[in-house]
Amino acid sequence: MTNEWPLRSSTLRERTATAVDDPVLRANVGAATDRFRTKRTSALARLHDPDALRSAARGVRGDILADWAATLELLADNVQANGGHVCWAPTGADANDYIASVARRIGASTVVKSKSMATEETGLNEALAAAGCDTVETDLGEWIIQLAEEHPSHIIAPAVHKNRDQVADTFEAKAGMTERVTEPTELVAFARRELRRRFLEADLGITGANLGVAETGSVVLVTNEGNARMVTSMPRVHIAVMGAERIARTWDQADLVLGLLAKSGTGQALSSYTTVLSGPRGEDEADGPDEFHLVILDNGRSDIAGTEFAEMLNCIRCGSCLNVCPVYHQTGGHAYGWVYSGPMGAVLTPLLASQTGHGPGEDHHVGELANASTLCGACMEACPVEIPLQDLLLGLRRRNAEHAGLAERSMWRAWAAAWSRPGAYGASATVATKARRLAPLLGRLPGGSRWTDGRDLPDLPARTFRQRWDAGDV
Repeated sequence: MTNEWPLRSSTLRERTATAVDDPVLRANVGAATDRFRTKRTSALARLHDPDALRSAARGVRGDILADWAATLELLADNVQANGGHVCWAPTGADANDYIASVARRIGASTVVKSKSMATEETGLNEALAAAGCDTVETDLGEWIIQLAEEHPSHIIAPAVHKNRDQVADTFEAKAGMTERVTEPTELVAFARRELRRRFLEADLGITGANLGVAETGSVVLVTNEGNARMVTSMPRVHIAVMGAERIARTWDQADLVLGLLAKSGTGQALSSYTTVLSGPRGEDEADGPDEFHLVILDNGRSDIAGTEFAEMLNCIRCGSCLNVCPVYHQTGGHAYGWVYSGPMGAVLTPLLASQTGHGPGEDHHVGELANASTLCGACMEACPVEIPLQDLLLGLRRRNAEHAGLAERSMWRAWAAAWSRPGAYGASATVATKARRLAPLLGRLPGGSRWTDGRDLPDLPARTFRQRWDAGDV
Protein backbone atom coordinates (compact mmCIF):
# COMPACT_ATOMS: atom_id res chain seq x y z
CA MET A 1 0.00 0.00 0.00
CA THR A 2 1.37 3.37 -0.97
CA ASN A 3 1.87 5.97 1.75
CA GLU A 4 0.99 8.81 -0.64
CA TRP A 5 -2.53 9.89 0.18
CA PRO A 6 -4.29 11.68 -2.71
CA LEU A 7 -4.76 14.76 -0.52
CA ARG A 8 -1.04 15.41 -0.79
CA SER A 9 -0.96 15.57 -4.58
CA SER A 10 -4.32 16.71 -5.93
CA THR A 11 -7.24 19.02 -5.28
CA LEU A 12 -10.71 18.07 -4.13
CA ARG A 13 -12.13 19.22 -7.47
CA GLU A 14 -9.73 16.95 -9.36
CA ARG A 15 -10.52 13.93 -7.18
CA THR A 16 -14.28 14.38 -7.32
CA ALA A 17 -14.17 14.83 -11.10
CA THR A 18 -12.29 11.54 -11.41
CA ALA A 19 -14.80 9.74 -9.17
CA VAL A 20 -17.87 11.13 -10.91
CA ASP A 21 -16.46 10.06 -14.28
CA ASP A 22 -16.18 6.44 -13.08
CA PRO A 23 -19.60 4.78 -13.56
CA VAL A 24 -18.47 1.48 -12.01
CA LEU A 25 -17.28 3.18 -8.82
CA ARG A 26 -20.50 5.17 -8.55
CA ALA A 27 -22.62 2.05 -9.06
CA ASN A 28 -20.65 0.07 -6.47
CA VAL A 29 -20.69 2.83 -3.85
CA GLY A 30 -24.34 3.68 -4.50
CA ALA A 31 -25.53 0.09 -4.17
CA ALA A 32 -23.57 -0.51 -0.96
CA THR A 33 -24.59 2.70 0.78
CA ASP A 34 -28.23 2.22 -0.24
CA ARG A 35 -28.13 -1.23 1.32
CA PHE A 36 -26.57 0.04 4.55
CA ARG A 37 -29.09 2.88 4.75
CA THR A 38 -32.09 0.59 4.22
CA LYS A 39 -30.86 -1.87 6.85
CA ARG A 40 -30.27 0.93 9.34
CA THR A 41 -33.82 2.17 8.90
CA SER A 42 -35.19 -1.33 9.49
CA ALA A 43 -33.00 -1.89 12.55
CA LEU A 44 -34.00 1.38 14.21
CA ALA A 45 -37.66 0.76 13.41
CA ARG A 46 -37.57 -2.24 15.73
CA LEU A 47 -36.68 0.00 18.68
CA HIS A 48 -39.38 1.57 20.82
CA ASP A 49 -37.89 5.07 20.76
CA PRO A 50 -34.65 5.30 18.76
CA ASP A 51 -34.49 9.09 19.02
CA ALA A 52 -34.51 8.88 22.81
CA LEU A 53 -31.64 6.39 22.64
CA ARG A 54 -29.69 8.70 20.36
CA SER A 55 -30.20 11.60 22.76
CA ALA A 56 -29.12 9.40 25.65
CA ALA A 57 -26.01 8.31 23.74
CA ARG A 58 -25.13 11.93 23.04
CA GLY A 59 -25.47 12.68 26.75
CA VAL A 60 -23.28 9.70 27.66
CA ARG A 61 -20.57 10.73 25.22
CA GLY A 62 -20.68 14.26 26.62
CA ASP A 63 -20.36 12.97 30.18
CA ILE A 64 -17.40 10.79 29.23
CA LEU A 65 -15.51 13.62 27.58
CA ALA A 66 -16.29 16.00 30.45
CA ASP A 67 -14.18 13.67 32.63
CA TRP A 68 -11.93 12.52 29.81
CA ALA A 69 -8.47 12.69 31.39
CA ALA A 70 -9.51 10.92 34.58
CA THR A 71 -11.30 8.19 32.62
CA LEU A 72 -8.24 7.56 30.46
CA GLU A 73 -6.08 7.35 33.57
CA LEU A 74 -8.47 4.82 35.10
CA LEU A 75 -8.36 2.76 31.89
CA ALA A 76 -4.56 2.79 31.86
CA ASP A 77 -4.35 1.84 35.54
CA ASN A 78 -6.69 -1.12 35.08
CA VAL A 79 -4.97 -2.32 31.90
CA GLN A 80 -1.72 -2.42 33.86
CA ALA A 81 -3.44 -4.10 36.81
CA ASN A 82 -4.57 -6.80 34.37
CA GLY A 83 -0.96 -7.41 33.32
CA GLY A 84 -0.93 -5.25 30.20
CA HIS A 85 1.30 -2.41 29.05
CA VAL A 86 0.17 1.12 28.12
CA CYS A 87 1.75 3.56 25.69
CA TRP A 88 0.60 7.18 25.68
CA ALA A 89 1.20 8.35 22.10
CA PRO A 90 0.99 12.14 21.63
CA THR A 91 1.47 11.75 17.86
CA GLY A 92 1.12 9.10 15.19
CA ALA A 93 4.89 8.90 14.93
CA ASP A 94 5.11 8.13 18.65
CA ALA A 95 2.60 5.31 18.26
CA ASN A 96 4.46 3.86 15.28
CA ASP A 97 7.82 4.06 17.05
CA TYR A 98 6.49 2.21 20.09
CA ILE A 99 4.90 -0.56 18.02
CA ALA A 100 8.01 -0.95 15.88
CA SER A 101 10.15 -1.20 19.03
CA VAL A 102 7.95 -4.01 20.33
CA ALA A 103 8.21 -5.78 16.99
CA ARG A 104 12.02 -5.52 17.02
CA ARG A 105 12.25 -6.67 20.64
CA ILE A 106 10.27 -9.87 20.03
CA GLY A 107 11.91 -10.50 16.65
CA ALA A 108 8.63 -10.30 14.73
CA SER A 109 8.94 -10.93 11.01
CA THR A 110 5.25 -11.40 10.21
CA VAL A 111 2.53 -9.13 11.59
CA VAL A 112 -1.20 -9.72 11.17
CA LYS A 113 -3.69 -6.88 11.58
CA SER A 114 -7.42 -6.53 11.84
CA LYS A 115 -9.15 -3.40 10.54
CA SER A 116 -8.01 -0.22 12.27
CA MET A 117 -8.59 3.30 11.02
CA ALA A 118 -6.29 4.65 13.73
CA THR A 119 -3.34 2.75 12.25
CA GLU A 120 -4.32 4.00 8.79
CA GLU A 121 -4.15 7.48 10.30
CA THR A 122 -0.63 6.94 11.64
CA GLY A 123 0.71 5.10 8.57
CA LEU A 124 1.67 2.11 10.71
CA ASN A 125 2.12 -0.40 7.88
CA GLU A 126 4.82 1.71 6.29
CA ALA A 127 6.58 2.12 9.65
CA LEU A 128 6.53 -1.65 10.21
CA ALA A 129 7.87 -2.27 6.72
CA ALA A 130 10.78 0.05 7.55
CA ALA A 131 11.35 -2.06 10.68
CA GLY A 132 11.62 -5.22 8.56
CA CYS A 133 8.13 -6.62 9.21
CA ASP A 134 5.84 -8.19 6.63
CA THR A 135 2.42 -6.83 7.63
CA VAL A 136 -0.74 -8.52 6.39
CA GLU A 137 -4.23 -7.06 6.67
CA THR A 138 -6.64 -9.86 7.56
CA ASP A 139 -10.00 -8.10 7.34
CA LEU A 140 -11.28 -9.14 3.92
CA GLY A 141 -11.91 -5.62 2.68
CA GLU A 142 -8.59 -4.37 4.04
CA TRP A 143 -6.73 -7.30 2.46
CA ILE A 144 -8.32 -6.56 -0.91
CA ILE A 145 -7.22 -2.93 -0.88
CA GLN A 146 -3.79 -3.83 0.48
CA LEU A 147 -3.30 -6.15 -2.49
CA ALA A 148 -4.62 -3.43 -4.82
CA GLU A 149 -2.26 -0.87 -3.19
CA GLU A 150 -5.16 1.42 -2.33
CA HIS A 151 -6.58 3.05 0.79
CA PRO A 152 -9.99 2.47 2.44
CA SER A 153 -12.99 4.02 0.72
CA HIS A 154 -15.31 3.69 3.74
CA ILE A 155 -14.54 3.58 7.45
CA ILE A 156 -16.43 0.31 8.01
CA ALA A 157 -16.38 -1.22 4.50
CA PRO A 158 -12.91 -0.44 3.10
CA ALA A 159 -13.49 -2.06 -0.32
CA VAL A 160 -17.04 -0.79 -0.82
CA HIS A 161 -15.97 0.74 -4.15
CA LYS A 162 -15.12 -2.65 -5.69
CA ASN A 163 -17.44 -5.28 -7.16
CA ARG A 164 -16.85 -9.03 -7.29
CA ASP A 165 -15.20 -8.94 -10.73
CA GLN A 166 -12.72 -6.31 -9.59
CA VAL A 167 -11.98 -8.35 -6.47
CA ALA A 168 -11.38 -11.43 -8.62
CA ASP A 169 -9.04 -9.40 -10.86
CA THR A 170 -7.07 -8.33 -7.79
CA PHE A 171 -6.82 -11.87 -6.42
CA GLU A 172 -5.59 -13.16 -9.79
CA ALA A 173 -3.03 -10.39 -10.24
CA LYS A 174 -1.73 -10.06 -6.67
CA ALA A 175 -2.65 -13.14 -4.63
CA GLY A 176 -1.95 -15.98 -7.06
CA MET A 177 -5.52 -17.13 -7.65
CA THR A 178 -5.23 -19.51 -10.60
CA GLU A 179 -8.87 -20.47 -11.15
CA ARG A 180 -11.22 -17.60 -11.99
CA VAL A 181 -14.11 -17.40 -9.53
CA THR A 182 -16.47 -14.48 -8.91
CA GLU A 183 -19.02 -15.89 -6.50
CA PRO A 184 -18.65 -14.16 -3.11
CA THR A 185 -18.52 -17.44 -1.19
CA GLU A 186 -15.71 -18.73 -3.42
CA LEU A 187 -13.77 -15.48 -3.17
CA VAL A 188 -14.08 -15.56 0.61
CA ALA A 189 -12.98 -19.21 0.68
CA PHE A 190 -9.86 -18.31 -1.32
CA ALA A 191 -9.07 -15.45 1.07
CA ARG A 192 -9.58 -17.73 4.07
CA ARG A 193 -7.11 -20.29 2.71
CA GLU A 194 -4.49 -17.66 1.95
CA LEU A 195 -4.80 -15.86 5.28
CA ARG A 196 -4.98 -18.90 7.54
CA ARG A 197 -1.26 -19.64 7.18
CA ARG A 198 -0.49 -16.01 7.99
CA PHE A 199 -2.19 -16.33 11.36
CA LEU A 200 -0.09 -19.40 12.11
CA GLU A 201 3.15 -17.67 11.09
CA ALA A 202 2.61 -14.33 12.86
CA ASP A 203 4.56 -13.24 15.91
CA LEU A 204 2.61 -10.02 16.44
CA GLY A 205 -1.10 -9.19 16.12
CA ILE A 206 -2.38 -5.62 15.89
CA THR A 207 -5.97 -4.39 16.18
CA GLY A 208 -7.81 -1.17 16.61
CA ALA A 209 -10.28 -0.63 19.43
CA ASN A 210 -13.93 0.28 19.06
CA LEU A 211 -14.12 1.11 22.73
CA GLY A 212 -12.03 1.02 25.88
CA VAL A 213 -13.94 0.40 29.13
CA ALA A 214 -12.13 2.06 31.99
CA GLU A 215 -13.72 0.34 34.98
CA THR A 216 -12.33 -3.08 33.97
CA GLY A 217 -9.38 -2.09 31.77
CA SER A 218 -10.99 -3.82 28.79
CA VAL A 219 -10.87 -3.26 25.03
CA VAL A 220 -13.92 -4.03 22.89
CA LEU A 221 -13.66 -5.07 19.23
CA VAL A 222 -16.78 -5.04 17.05
CA THR A 223 -16.37 -7.12 13.88
CA ASN A 224 -18.25 -9.22 11.37
CA GLU A 225 -15.36 -11.56 10.60
CA GLY A 226 -13.51 -14.01 12.80
CA ASN A 227 -10.12 -12.61 11.83
CA ALA A 228 -9.91 -10.23 14.81
CA ARG A 229 -10.19 -13.13 17.24
CA MET A 230 -7.41 -14.92 15.39
CA VAL A 231 -5.25 -11.78 15.46
CA THR A 232 -5.75 -11.34 19.21
CA SER A 233 -5.26 -14.96 20.26
CA MET A 234 -2.80 -16.72 17.96
CA PRO A 235 0.28 -14.43 17.89
CA ARG A 236 2.21 -14.29 21.15
CA VAL A 237 1.91 -10.49 21.40
CA HIS A 238 -1.19 -8.35 20.81
CA ILE A 239 -1.16 -4.56 20.45
CA ALA A 240 -4.42 -2.57 20.36
CA VAL A 241 -4.33 1.00 19.02
CA MET A 242 -7.14 3.16 20.41
CA GLY A 243 -8.00 6.73 19.54
CA ALA A 244 -8.03 8.54 22.89
CA GLU A 245 -11.70 9.52 22.54
CA ARG A 246 -12.91 5.93 22.02
CA ILE A 247 -13.62 5.31 25.68
CA ALA A 248 -16.38 4.67 28.23
CA ARG A 249 -16.04 4.78 31.97
CA THR A 250 -18.56 2.03 32.79
CA TRP A 251 -20.12 -0.96 31.08
CA ASP A 252 -23.53 0.72 31.26
CA GLN A 253 -22.16 3.53 29.10
CA ALA A 254 -20.49 1.06 26.78
CA ASP A 255 -23.69 -0.95 26.44
CA LEU A 256 -25.60 2.06 25.15
CA VAL A 257 -22.91 2.95 22.60
CA LEU A 258 -22.45 -0.63 21.40
CA GLY A 259 -26.21 -1.05 21.05
CA LEU A 260 -26.34 1.81 18.56
CA LEU A 261 -23.06 1.15 16.77
CA ALA A 262 -24.02 -1.87 14.67
CA LYS A 263 -27.60 -0.70 14.11
CA SER A 264 -26.39 2.62 12.75
CA GLY A 265 -23.50 1.31 10.68
CA THR A 266 -24.70 -1.92 9.10
CA GLY A 267 -28.29 -2.31 10.28
CA GLN A 268 -27.49 -5.31 12.48
CA ALA A 269 -28.90 -5.82 15.96
CA LEU A 270 -25.32 -6.64 16.95
CA SER A 271 -22.25 -7.38 14.91
CA SER A 272 -21.31 -11.01 14.34
CA TYR A 273 -18.52 -10.76 16.90
CA THR A 274 -18.30 -8.48 19.92
CA THR A 275 -15.01 -9.35 21.57
CA VAL A 276 -13.91 -8.14 25.02
CA LEU A 277 -10.20 -8.32 25.86
CA SER A 278 -8.81 -7.64 29.32
CA GLY A 279 -5.08 -8.17 29.21
CA PRO A 280 -2.75 -11.07 28.32
CA ARG A 281 -3.50 -14.75 28.82
CA GLY A 282 -3.80 -15.73 32.46
CA GLU A 283 -1.95 -18.64 34.02
CA ASP A 284 -5.07 -20.80 33.95
CA GLU A 285 -6.11 -19.81 30.42
CA ALA A 286 -5.36 -21.79 27.27
CA ASP A 287 -5.83 -18.99 24.71
CA GLY A 288 -4.54 -15.48 24.33
CA PRO A 289 -1.25 -13.63 23.93
CA ASP A 290 1.71 -13.64 26.27
CA GLU A 291 1.80 -9.83 26.12
CA PHE A 292 -0.91 -7.21 25.66
CA HIS A 293 -0.17 -3.57 24.84
CA LEU A 294 -2.65 -0.70 24.59
CA VAL A 295 -1.54 2.33 22.59
CA ILE A 296 -3.66 5.39 23.42
CA LEU A 297 -3.40 7.73 20.43
CA ASP A 298 -3.89 11.47 20.78
CA ASN A 299 -2.56 12.86 17.49
CA GLY A 300 -4.40 16.17 17.84
CA ARG A 301 -7.54 14.96 19.59
CA SER A 302 -6.91 16.70 22.91
CA ASP A 303 -6.47 20.01 21.09
CA ILE A 304 -10.00 19.69 19.66
CA ALA A 305 -11.49 19.45 23.16
CA GLY A 306 -12.79 22.76 24.43
CA THR A 307 -13.15 24.25 20.94
CA GLU A 308 -16.32 24.84 18.93
CA PHE A 309 -15.59 21.50 17.23
CA ALA A 310 -15.39 19.43 20.41
CA GLU A 311 -18.52 17.42 19.58
CA MET A 312 -16.55 15.72 16.81
CA LEU A 313 -14.87 13.74 19.57
CA ASN A 314 -18.25 12.08 20.24
CA CYS A 315 -18.06 10.19 16.91
CA ILE A 316 -18.28 6.41 17.38
CA ARG A 317 -17.12 5.64 13.80
CA CYS A 318 -20.28 3.87 12.65
CA GLY A 319 -20.15 5.26 9.10
CA SER A 320 -23.84 6.10 9.07
CA CYS A 321 -23.24 9.67 7.92
CA LEU A 322 -21.35 8.38 4.88
CA ASN A 323 -24.26 6.19 3.89
CA VAL A 324 -26.79 9.03 3.76
CA CYS A 325 -24.54 11.76 2.33
CA PRO A 326 -25.48 12.69 -1.27
CA VAL A 327 -21.90 13.80 -1.96
CA TYR A 328 -20.29 10.60 -0.68
CA HIS A 329 -22.93 8.60 -2.59
CA GLN A 330 -21.59 10.03 -5.86
CA THR A 331 -17.85 10.13 -5.17
CA GLY A 332 -16.92 7.46 -2.64
CA GLY A 333 -14.27 7.89 -0.02
CA HIS A 334 -11.11 8.37 -2.06
CA ALA A 335 -12.28 11.78 -3.26
CA TYR A 336 -11.86 13.03 0.33
CA GLY A 337 -8.16 12.30 0.09
CA TRP A 338 -7.31 10.89 3.53
CA VAL A 339 -8.27 8.23 6.08
CA TYR A 340 -11.65 9.66 7.06
CA SER A 341 -14.27 10.36 4.42
CA GLY A 342 -17.86 11.53 4.17
CA PRO A 343 -19.28 14.23 6.46
CA MET A 344 -17.32 13.07 9.51
CA GLY A 345 -14.12 13.05 7.48
CA ALA A 346 -14.82 16.50 6.04
CA VAL A 347 -14.84 17.77 9.64
CA LEU A 348 -12.22 15.55 11.29
CA THR A 349 -9.51 15.70 8.63
CA PRO A 350 -9.03 19.50 8.73
CA LEU A 351 -9.09 19.42 12.54
CA LEU A 352 -6.42 16.75 12.86
CA ALA A 353 -4.39 18.35 10.10
CA SER A 354 -4.42 21.76 11.77
CA GLN A 355 -3.71 20.50 15.29
CA THR A 356 -0.71 18.33 14.46
CA GLY A 357 2.02 18.00 11.92
CA HIS A 358 1.13 14.35 11.44
CA GLY A 359 -2.08 14.77 9.48
CA PRO A 360 -2.31 15.37 5.73
CA GLY A 361 -1.18 18.99 6.03
CA GLU A 362 -2.94 22.33 5.72
CA ASP A 363 -0.93 23.20 2.63
CA HIS A 364 -2.39 20.38 0.57
CA HIS A 365 -5.95 21.56 -0.03
CA VAL A 366 -7.31 20.15 3.24
CA GLY A 367 -9.39 23.28 3.73
CA GLU A 368 -11.46 22.41 0.67
CA LEU A 369 -13.10 19.46 2.41
CA ALA A 370 -15.59 21.60 4.33
CA ASN A 371 -17.07 22.53 0.95
CA ALA A 372 -17.74 18.87 0.08
CA SER A 373 -21.23 19.03 1.56
CA THR A 374 -24.68 20.21 0.58
CA LEU A 375 -25.39 21.11 4.25
CA CYS A 376 -28.66 19.18 3.89
CA GLY A 377 -28.43 17.88 7.48
CA ALA A 378 -28.95 14.22 6.56
CA CYS A 379 -25.73 13.37 8.37
CA MET A 380 -26.95 14.70 11.71
CA GLU A 381 -30.29 12.92 11.26
CA ALA A 382 -28.40 9.65 10.81
CA CYS A 383 -25.76 10.17 13.50
CA PRO A 384 -26.39 7.90 16.53
CA VAL A 385 -24.94 10.53 18.88
CA GLU A 386 -26.54 13.54 17.13
CA ILE A 387 -23.33 15.34 16.18
CA PRO A 388 -24.39 18.56 14.37
CA LEU A 389 -22.04 17.91 11.47
CA GLN A 390 -23.53 20.59 9.23
CA ASP A 391 -22.88 23.20 11.95
CA LEU A 392 -19.29 22.02 12.33
CA LEU A 393 -18.82 22.22 8.56
CA LEU A 394 -20.11 25.78 8.61
CA GLY A 395 -17.66 26.53 11.40
CA LEU A 396 -14.80 25.25 9.26
CA ARG A 397 -16.03 27.35 6.34
CA ARG A 398 -15.98 30.41 8.56
CA ARG A 399 -12.45 29.57 9.60
CA ASN A 400 -11.40 29.12 5.98
CA ALA A 401 -13.00 32.43 5.03
CA GLU A 402 -10.47 34.24 7.19
CA HIS A 403 -7.83 33.21 4.68
CA ALA A 404 -9.78 34.07 1.52
CA GLY A 405 -8.26 36.43 -1.03
CA LEU A 406 -9.15 40.12 -1.22
CA ALA A 407 -11.25 39.73 -4.38
CA GLU A 408 -13.35 36.91 -2.92
CA ARG A 409 -13.90 38.71 0.39
CA SER A 410 -14.89 41.91 -1.44
CA MET A 411 -17.39 40.08 -3.62
CA TRP A 412 -19.13 38.39 -0.71
CA ARG A 413 -19.20 41.57 1.36
CA ALA A 414 -20.84 43.42 -1.53
CA TRP A 415 -23.38 40.65 -1.94
CA ALA A 416 -24.16 40.60 1.80
CA ALA A 417 -24.52 44.38 1.91
CA ALA A 418 -26.92 44.37 -1.05
CA TRP A 419 -29.10 41.52 0.16
CA SER A 420 -29.33 42.81 3.71
CA ARG A 421 -31.51 45.70 2.45
CA PRO A 422 -35.05 44.90 1.24
CA GLY A 423 -34.93 47.45 -1.56
CA ALA A 424 -31.63 46.22 -2.92
CA TYR A 425 -32.75 42.61 -2.61
CA GLY A 426 -35.96 43.31 -4.55
CA ALA A 427 -34.09 45.20 -7.23
CA SER A 428 -31.57 42.39 -7.72
CA ALA A 429 -34.35 39.82 -7.95
CA THR A 430 -36.09 41.93 -10.62
CA VAL A 431 -32.87 42.27 -12.61
CA ALA A 432 -32.21 38.52 -12.36
CA THR A 433 -35.73 37.77 -13.60
CA LYS A 434 -35.45 40.09 -16.58
CA ALA A 435 -32.01 38.71 -17.45
CA ARG A 436 -32.95 35.06 -16.97
CA ARG A 437 -32.38 34.24 -20.63
CA LEU A 438 -28.74 35.27 -20.20
CA ALA A 439 -28.13 32.68 -17.49
CA PRO A 440 -26.44 30.18 -19.87
CA LEU A 441 -23.78 32.83 -20.54
CA LEU A 442 -22.62 32.58 -16.92
CA GLY A 443 -20.35 29.72 -17.86
CA ARG A 444 -18.39 31.99 -20.18
CA LEU A 445 -17.47 34.41 -17.42
CA PRO A 446 -14.11 34.03 -15.65
CA GLY A 447 -14.57 31.17 -13.20
CA GLY A 448 -18.19 30.69 -14.23
CA SER A 449 -17.63 27.26 -15.70
CA ARG A 450 -16.71 25.98 -12.24
CA TRP A 451 -20.40 26.46 -11.39
CA THR A 452 -22.11 25.62 -14.68
CA ASP A 453 -20.11 22.49 -15.59
CA GLY A 454 -21.36 20.62 -12.55
CA ARG A 455 -24.97 21.79 -12.25
CA ASP A 456 -28.01 22.90 -14.21
CA LEU A 457 -29.22 26.40 -13.43
CA PRO A 458 -32.95 26.52 -12.60
CA ASP A 459 -35.32 28.36 -14.89
CA LEU A 460 -36.23 31.68 -13.32
CA PRO A 461 -39.96 32.59 -13.34
CA ALA A 462 -41.27 35.52 -15.37
CA ARG A 463 -42.34 37.32 -12.16
CA THR A 464 -40.82 37.37 -8.69
CA PHE A 465 -42.72 36.17 -5.65
CA ARG A 466 -43.12 39.76 -4.46
CA GLN A 467 -44.64 40.77 -7.81
CA ARG A 468 -47.10 37.89 -7.62
CA TRP A 469 -47.93 38.76 -4.01
CA ASP A 470 -48.55 42.41 -4.85
CA ALA A 471 -50.82 41.35 -7.72
CA GLY A 472 -52.81 39.06 -5.42
CA ASP A 473 -51.85 35.92 -7.33
CA VAL A 474 -50.45 34.10 -4.29
